Amino acid sequence: MVTREELRAEIWTADTFVDFDHSLHNAIARLREVLGDSADTPRYIETLPRRGYRFIAPVKRIETEPQLPVSENGQADGVPSGVRPTRVRAALAFVLLAFLAVGSTLWLLRTATNSANAAGRLRSIAVLPLDNLSGDASQNYLVDGMTDELITDLAKVDSLRVISRTSVMRYRGTKKSLPEIARELNVDAIVEGSVLRSGGRVRITAQLLNAATDQHLWAESYERDLGDVLGLQSEVAENIARQVRAQLTPELQARLRSVRQVNPEAYEAYVRGRFYLTTEFTKPQSLKAARSLFEQSIQKDPGFALAYSGLADAYVYLGFSHQISPEVAERSAEEAVHKALELDDSIGEAHDTLGMLNWRYQGKLDEAEREFNRAIALSPSYSCAHEDRAIYLAFRGRRAEALAEIAKSKEVDLSPSAALAESATYSELRDYEGLIEASRRGMASDPSEWLEHYYLGVGYEGEGKLQEAIFEYQKAIEMSDGAESAVSALAYAYSRIGRRAEAENIVHDLERKSKGAYVSPYAIATIYAGLGEKDSAFEFLEKAYTEKSLDLSASLKSDSRMDSLRSDPRFQALLRRAGVSV
Repeated sequence: MVTREELRAEIWTADTFVDFDHSLHNAIARLREVLGDSADTPRYIETLPRRGYRFIAPVKRIETEPQLPVSENGQADGVPSGVRPTRVRAALAFVLLAFLAVGSTLWLLRTATNSANAAGRLRSIAVLPLDNLSGDASQNYLVDGMTDELITDLAKVDSLRVISRTSVMRYRGTKKSLPEIARELNVDAIVEGSVLRSGGRVRITAQLLNAATDQHLWAESYERDLGDVLGLQSEVAENIARQVRAQLTPELQARLRSVRQVNPEAYEAYVRGRFYLTTEFTKPQSLKAARSLFEQSIQKDPGFALAYSGLADAYVYLGFSHQISPEVAERSAEEAVHKALELDDSIGEAHDTLGMLNWRYQGKLDEAEREFNRAIALSPSYSCAHEDRAIYLAFRGRRAEALAEIAKSKEVDLSPSAALAESATYSELRDYEGLIEASRRGMASDPSEWLEHYYLGVGYEGEGKLQEAIFEYQKAIEMSDGAESAVSALAYAYSRIGRRAEAENIVHDLERKSKGAYVSPYAIATIYAGLGEKDSAFEFLEKAYTEKSLDLSASLKSDSRMDSLRSDPRFQALLRRAGVSV
């Protein structure tokens, strides 16, 4: 066995700034490729995990000297007297090396040609989580942020299908082979690499592989100051796009090359905020932590557009989760998103956020659609924009377009996020059979997602299976630690099966809570509708309208719990005032 430490000591001196692990991995991979070897079933090079490598092919000693023609004087023909056998072996070795050099050159040329041909056929790509080689777990935020931004930059390429961040993060530390990962993600190419930070410098090493053959197509290392990390990421993305021969429009090339420098501390705060926003947004305190980090980023660098975009997202979702009032969420998110677009109008994520503001907070439906379309035009593989647009189209009753948009989102997002969007779309369409199927698929994708249990309950209730619905609502409440939407849905279901006292207890408890914290008036109105108390239901619907309740704008048209009120003139008037078409 040759240990990794021995290899490092022989090849790289201690003061060399190099991505040792990644470089060693590349070297072994290239050797295996030349030999036709495999890491899973090795014939020549065996990997001993966390230790080193072993040459395992059979080896035998050749005792006899090479046989050469012998002249009359007893010397080997053509060999001067006095030349020892080792000199003969050296000469033979030289000839062999010459043959190998020529053969290797021809092989490399053939490989380069084959790689170029293969790259020309690559139309889809996945960026696996970059490895943190800093030896410091606190740098995981930075590395994840760089993975995220690399995916974001590649997602801008119209001719390339790029798998979403949420879909690839599950492969961190996986033992699966690249061809296996590629099959699961349905992509032609894989990007893998690593990040090494040393003080104020950062190095990213990336390599591109043909997913089907595990063949290396390209590899490169980039080193910059941390303040130029956005430019570094854009350069990597542009080079990858060129390697797979993706079409880069002049506009996109200009966008990738016009990235400004950013304050290093601002960037670190931003990537930490993105971590909380994208990874742990279902936890009550995570959205507030994200908001605080984005605000810190802006304080460090007031011209950093991405930080404003992240802050707008944080406020939008704080409003959705009822952690702040809709008025505060709308005002703060709108201010932040407009500042982001003032600084950089090419941020697809910011246009998607503005679309959500226009739709859910302000009822500007046509403006919302324009922003969703703009977001997708700027970032064709940005899965959130496809998912938001799908739910919006379902809300507008455009079933075929909504389902087509869901299909597009599932091409780039294989995560539970896409499954949730599909469930929400079927819920808006009031397609309860489709909703039951979609939410079951979602639960299979992520058994810990309480919203899928909630949506399954909505589906069962729509099909008239109230006992099954109650079970799912109870499960959702348990898993979410009392989510308001699941609690109100349970109370409504109780009222439908005659468990009136339990429904009344829940609605009175919500009214008491509303005196000290924000509780959606719409949620209370649905329970009164189930109890048959129409005047109380309309009282809280009016309050929801006055407070710009997000539940009202999203659910008033499609919510089956409102069906008992739809024939009332007050309901029709509310629909018109809320800007919701009948």
